[in-house]
Amino acid sequence: MELWGRMLWALLSGPGRRGSTRGWAFSSWQPQPPLAGLSSAIELVSHWTGVFEKRGIPEARESSEYIVAHVLGAKTFQSLRPALWTQPLTSQQLQCIRELSSRRLQRMPVQYILGEWDFQGLSLRMVPPVFIPRPETEELVEWVLEEVAQRSHAVGSPGSPLILEVGCGSGAISLSLLSQLPQSRVIAVDKREAAISLTHENAQSYEDPAALDGGEEGMDIITHILALAPRLLKDSGSIFLEVDPRHPELVSSWLQSRPDLYLNLVAVRRDFCGRPRFLHIRRSGP
Repeated sequence: MELWGRMLWALLSGPGRRGSTRGWAFSSWQPQPPLAGLSSAIELVSHWTGVFEKRGIPEARESSEYIVAHVLGAKTFQSLRPALWTQPLTSQQLQCIRELSSRRLQRMPVQYILGEWDFQGLSLRMVPPVFIPRPETEELVEWVLEEVAQRSHAVGSPGSPLILEVGCGSGAISLSLLSQLPQSRVIAVDKREAAISLTHENAQSYEDPAALDGGEEGMDIITHILALAPRLLKDSGSIFLEVDPRHPELVSSWLQSRPDLYLNLVAVRRDFCGRPRFLHIRRSGP
Protein backbone atom coordinates (compact mmCIF):
# COMPACT_ATOMS: atom_id res chain seq x y z
CA MET A 1 0.00 0.00 0.00
CA GLU A 2 1.29 3.44 -0.84
CA LEU A 3 0.23 6.68 0.83
CA TRP A 4 -0.67 9.01 -2.00
CA GLY A 5 -1.07 12.14 0.06
CA ARG A 6 -3.74 14.73 -0.25
CA MET A 7 -5.95 14.44 -3.32
CA LEU A 8 -9.18 16.17 -4.02
CA TRP A 9 -10.83 16.26 -7.35
CA ALA A 10 -13.68 18.21 -8.83
CA LEU A 11 -15.68 17.29 -11.90
CA LEU A 12 -16.95 20.35 -13.72
CA SER A 13 -19.62 19.75 -16.35
CA GLY A 14 -20.92 22.21 -18.83
CA PRO A 15 -23.98 24.38 -18.16
CA GLY A 16 -27.30 22.65 -17.91
CA ARG A 17 -26.09 19.18 -16.81
CA ARG A 18 -28.30 17.60 -14.13
CA GLY A 19 -26.99 15.15 -12.71
CA SER A 20 -19.21 13.85 14.73
CA THR A 21 -16.90 14.74 16.78
CA ARG A 22 -15.31 11.82 18.64
CA GLY A 23 -13.56 11.90 21.95
CA TRP A 24 -9.79 12.20 21.91
CA ALA A 25 -7.54 10.27 24.26
CA PHE A 26 -4.48 12.06 25.56
CA SER A 27 -1.67 10.71 27.69
CA SER A 28 -1.60 11.59 31.34
CA TRP A 29 1.45 13.83 30.88
CA GLN A 30 0.70 17.47 31.46
CA PRO A 31 3.02 20.40 30.71
CA GLN A 32 4.22 22.55 33.51
CA PRO A 33 2.39 25.88 33.84
CA PRO A 34 4.16 29.01 32.66
CA LEU A 35 6.87 30.39 34.91
CA ALA A 36 5.79 32.80 37.58
CA GLY A 37 5.36 36.32 36.27
CA LEU A 38 4.47 35.31 32.72
CA SER A 39 0.99 36.68 32.15
CA SER A 40 0.91 38.74 28.96
CA ALA A 41 0.22 37.44 25.49
CA ILE A 42 3.67 38.22 24.14
CA GLU A 43 5.35 36.56 27.15
CA LEU A 44 3.21 33.45 26.77
CA VAL A 45 3.98 33.17 23.08
CA SER A 46 7.69 33.32 23.86
CA HIS A 47 7.37 30.78 26.68
CA TRP A 48 5.38 28.19 24.74
CA THR A 49 7.56 28.65 21.67
CA GLY A 50 10.52 27.57 23.79
CA VAL A 51 8.60 24.61 25.21
CA PHE A 52 7.49 23.46 21.76
CA GLU A 53 11.01 23.79 20.35
CA LYS A 54 12.47 21.67 23.15
CA ARG A 55 9.86 18.99 22.46
CA GLY A 56 10.54 19.07 18.71
CA ILE A 57 7.11 20.41 17.79
CA PRO A 58 7.05 21.72 14.19
CA GLU A 59 6.30 25.41 13.62
CA ALA A 60 6.77 26.15 17.30
CA ARG A 61 6.27 29.92 17.17
CA GLU A 62 3.35 29.77 14.75
CA SER A 63 1.67 27.18 16.98
CA SER A 64 2.02 29.27 20.12
CA GLU A 65 0.83 32.43 18.34
CA TYR A 66 -2.29 30.72 16.96
CA ILE A 67 -3.17 29.27 20.36
CA VAL A 68 -2.74 32.53 22.27
CA ALA A 69 -4.60 34.51 19.61
CA HIS A 70 -7.44 31.98 19.61
CA VAL A 71 -7.90 32.29 23.36
CA LEU A 72 -7.97 36.07 23.00
CA GLY A 73 -10.62 35.87 20.29
CA ALA A 74 -8.50 36.59 17.22
CA LYS A 75 -7.56 34.59 14.12
CA THR A 76 -3.88 35.49 14.22
CA PHE A 77 -1.53 37.01 16.76
CA GLN A 78 -0.70 39.83 14.35
CA SER A 79 -4.38 40.80 14.14
CA LEU A 80 -4.53 41.48 17.91
CA ARG A 81 -4.55 45.08 18.98
CA PRO A 82 -1.01 45.94 20.18
CA ALA A 83 -2.43 46.90 23.56
CA LEU A 84 -3.48 43.26 24.10
CA TRP A 85 0.06 42.00 23.58
CA THR A 86 1.18 43.24 27.00
CA GLN A 87 -2.12 43.21 28.88
CA PRO A 88 -2.27 40.57 31.65
CA LEU A 89 -4.51 37.59 30.88
CA THR A 90 -7.13 36.25 33.25
CA SER A 91 -6.64 32.99 35.14
CA GLN A 92 -9.24 31.35 32.90
CA GLN A 93 -7.37 32.44 29.76
CA LEU A 94 -4.09 31.16 31.17
CA GLN A 95 -5.66 27.80 31.97
CA CYS A 96 -7.14 27.54 28.47
CA ILE A 97 -3.75 28.27 26.89
CA ARG A 98 -2.18 25.56 29.06
CA GLU A 99 -4.81 23.03 27.98
CA LEU A 100 -4.51 23.84 24.27
CA SER A 101 -0.72 23.83 24.46
CA SER A 102 -0.88 20.41 26.09
CA ARG A 103 -2.70 19.13 23.01
CA ARG A 104 -0.06 20.62 20.72
CA LEU A 105 2.60 18.85 22.78
CA GLN A 106 0.74 15.66 21.93
CA ARG A 107 1.38 16.66 18.28
CA MET A 108 -2.24 17.33 17.50
CA PRO A 109 -2.35 19.73 14.52
CA VAL A 110 -3.19 23.32 15.38
CA GLN A 111 -6.23 23.19 13.11
CA TYR A 112 -7.81 20.46 15.24
CA ILE A 113 -6.82 22.21 18.46
CA LEU A 114 -8.56 25.40 17.39
CA GLY A 115 -11.48 23.47 15.91
CA GLU A 116 -11.55 25.65 12.81
CA TRP A 117 -9.41 26.85 9.93
CA ASP A 118 -9.72 29.44 7.17
CA PHE A 119 -9.86 28.36 3.54
CA GLN A 120 -10.48 30.80 0.69
CA GLY A 121 -12.04 33.27 3.10
CA LEU A 122 -14.30 30.68 4.74
CA SER A 123 -13.95 29.61 8.35
CA LEU A 124 -14.37 25.83 8.39
CA ARG A 125 -14.80 23.53 11.35
CA MET A 126 -12.00 21.01 11.74
CA VAL A 127 -12.67 17.66 13.43
CA PRO A 128 -10.42 14.58 13.43
CA PRO A 129 -9.95 12.55 11.29
CA VAL A 130 -11.32 14.74 8.48
CA PHE A 131 -8.61 16.11 6.22
CA ILE A 132 -7.20 19.51 7.02
CA PRO A 133 -7.28 21.73 3.89
CA ARG A 134 -3.75 22.32 2.61
CA PRO A 135 -2.58 25.74 1.40
CA GLU A 136 -1.85 24.31 -2.05
CA THR A 137 -5.46 23.14 -2.36
CA GLU A 138 -6.47 26.79 -2.56
CA GLU A 139 -4.52 26.92 -5.83
CA LEU A 140 -6.76 24.20 -7.24
CA VAL A 141 -9.84 26.25 -6.39
CA GLU A 142 -8.33 29.32 -8.01
CA TRP A 143 -7.59 27.35 -11.18
CA VAL A 144 -11.15 26.08 -11.41
CA LEU A 145 -12.45 29.63 -10.97
CA GLU A 146 -10.15 30.85 -13.75
CA GLU A 147 -11.43 28.18 -16.12
CA VAL A 148 -15.06 28.97 -15.32
CA ALA A 149 -14.42 32.67 -15.90
CA GLN A 150 -12.73 32.01 -19.25
CA ARG A 151 -15.52 29.72 -20.40
CA SER A 152 -18.19 32.22 -19.34
CA HIS A 153 -16.40 34.97 -21.24
CA ALA A 154 -16.18 32.79 -24.34
CA VAL A 155 -19.88 31.95 -24.41
CA GLY A 156 -20.99 35.39 -23.30
CA SER A 157 -22.90 34.33 -20.19
CA PRO A 158 -21.93 33.00 -16.76
CA GLY A 159 -24.00 29.81 -17.06
CA SER A 160 -24.70 27.44 -14.19
CA PRO A 161 -21.92 24.87 -13.95
CA LEU A 162 -22.50 21.62 -12.11
CA ILE A 163 -19.56 20.71 -9.87
CA LEU A 164 -18.97 17.32 -8.32
CA GLU A 165 -16.35 16.93 -5.59
CA VAL A 166 -15.37 13.38 -4.73
CA GLY A 167 -13.73 12.89 -1.35
CA CYS A 168 -14.89 16.22 0.02
CA GLY A 169 -13.55 15.89 3.57
CA SER A 170 -14.38 19.15 5.31
CA GLY A 171 -16.11 20.49 2.19
CA ALA A 172 -13.45 23.16 1.69
CA ILE A 173 -13.39 22.94 -2.11
CA SER A 174 -17.14 22.65 -2.61
CA LEU A 175 -18.05 25.45 -0.23
CA SER A 176 -15.40 27.84 -1.49
CA LEU A 177 -16.44 27.27 -5.11
CA LEU A 178 -20.10 27.69 -4.23
CA SER A 179 -19.39 30.92 -2.35
CA GLN A 180 -17.67 32.39 -5.41
CA LEU A 181 -19.95 30.82 -8.01
CA PRO A 182 -23.38 31.35 -6.46
CA GLN A 183 -25.15 30.32 -9.68
CA SER A 184 -23.45 26.93 -9.72
CA ARG A 185 -24.73 23.66 -8.33
CA VAL A 186 -22.38 21.56 -6.24
CA ILE A 187 -22.53 17.89 -5.30
CA ALA A 188 -20.02 16.84 -2.63
CA VAL A 189 -19.57 13.16 -1.79
CA ASP A 190 -17.37 11.13 0.50
CA LYS A 191 -17.28 7.58 1.86
CA ARG A 192 -19.24 6.86 5.05
CA GLU A 193 -17.59 7.27 8.41
CA ALA A 194 -15.21 4.57 9.56
CA ALA A 195 -13.63 3.95 12.92
CA ILE A 196 -10.80 6.31 13.72
CA SER A 197 -7.44 4.78 12.97
CA LEU A 198 -4.30 6.83 13.09
CA THR A 199 -0.98 6.57 11.36
CA HIS A 200 2.36 7.92 12.44
CA GLU A 201 3.21 11.63 12.43
CA ASN A 202 4.76 11.91 8.96
CA ALA A 203 1.67 10.30 7.43
CA GLN A 204 -0.73 12.76 9.18
CA SER A 205 -1.32 10.69 12.30
CA TYR A 206 -4.46 12.67 13.17
CA GLU A 207 -6.20 12.02 9.84
CA ASP A 208 -8.05 9.01 8.49
CA PRO A 209 -5.42 6.66 7.03
CA ALA A 210 -7.99 5.14 4.67
CA ALA A 211 -8.18 8.51 2.92
CA LEU A 212 -4.46 8.24 2.16
CA ASP A 213 -4.61 4.78 0.60
CA GLY A 214 -4.47 5.01 -3.17
CA GLY A 215 -3.28 1.49 -3.96
CA GLU A 216 0.13 0.30 -5.07
CA GLU A 217 0.97 3.40 -7.13
CA GLY A 218 -1.62 5.69 -5.58
CA MET A 219 -3.70 5.58 -8.77
CA ASP A 220 -6.67 3.41 -7.79
CA ILE A 221 -9.15 6.18 -7.01
CA ILE A 222 -7.86 8.39 -9.82
CA THR A 223 -8.43 5.76 -12.51
CA HIS A 224 -11.82 4.88 -11.03
CA ILE A 225 -12.96 8.51 -11.28
CA LEU A 226 -11.58 8.89 -14.80
CA ALA A 227 -13.36 5.73 -15.93
CA LEU A 228 -16.65 7.15 -14.66
CA ALA A 229 -16.08 10.64 -16.06
CA PRO A 230 -17.56 10.10 -19.56
CA ARG A 231 -20.92 9.27 -17.96
CA LEU A 232 -20.86 12.41 -15.84
CA LEU A 233 -19.49 15.06 -18.17
CA LYS A 234 -20.93 16.72 -21.22
CA ASP A 235 -18.66 17.41 -24.14
CA SER A 236 -15.93 19.85 -23.04
CA GLY A 237 -16.67 19.10 -19.38
CA SER A 238 -13.58 19.24 -17.18
CA ILE A 239 -11.96 17.30 -14.37
CA PHE A 240 -9.53 19.00 -12.00
CA LEU A 241 -7.27 16.81 -9.88
CA GLU A 242 -4.90 17.51 -7.05
CA VAL A 243 -2.43 14.63 -7.08
CA ASP A 244 0.94 13.38 -5.94
CA PRO A 245 3.82 14.98 -7.92
CA ARG A 246 4.57 11.57 -9.47
CA HIS A 247 1.09 11.15 -10.87
CA PRO A 248 0.93 13.51 -13.88
CA GLU A 249 3.04 11.17 -16.02
CA LEU A 250 1.14 8.11 -14.79
CA VAL A 251 -2.21 9.76 -15.53
CA SER A 252 -1.04 10.83 -18.99
CA SER A 253 0.07 7.29 -19.83
CA TRP A 254 -3.13 5.80 -18.49
CA LEU A 255 -5.31 8.16 -20.54
CA GLN A 256 -3.35 7.29 -23.68
CA SER A 257 -4.12 3.63 -23.02
CA ARG A 258 -7.86 4.42 -22.77
CA PRO A 259 -8.80 6.36 -25.94
CA ASP A 260 -12.35 5.07 -25.54
CA LEU A 261 -12.84 7.54 -22.67
CA TYR A 262 -12.26 10.60 -24.91
CA LEU A 263 -10.39 12.33 -22.10
CA ASN A 264 -7.36 14.53 -22.71
CA LEU A 265 -4.83 15.92 -20.26
CA VAL A 266 -4.79 19.55 -21.33
CA ALA A 267 -2.70 21.18 -18.60
CA VAL A 268 -0.48 20.51 -15.61
CA ARG A 269 0.19 23.17 -13.00
CA ARG A 270 2.78 23.32 -10.26
CA ASP A 271 2.13 24.24 -6.64
CA PHE A 272 3.92 27.03 -4.79
CA CYS A 273 6.82 24.62 -4.10
CA GLY A 274 7.28 24.02 -7.83
CA ARG A 275 5.96 20.45 -7.81
CA PRO A 276 3.54 19.22 -10.52
CA ARG A 277 0.39 19.03 -8.43
CA PHE A 278 -2.72 19.90 -10.43
CA LEU A 279 -4.20 18.36 -13.57
CA HIS A 280 -6.85 19.66 -15.95
CA ILE A 281 -8.48 16.88 -17.97
CA ARG A 282 -11.16 17.66 -20.55
CA ARG A 283 -13.65 15.46 -22.31
CA SER A 284 -13.90 15.72 -26.08
CA GLY A 285 -15.83 13.37 -28.28
CA PRO A 286 -18.98 11.25 -28.09
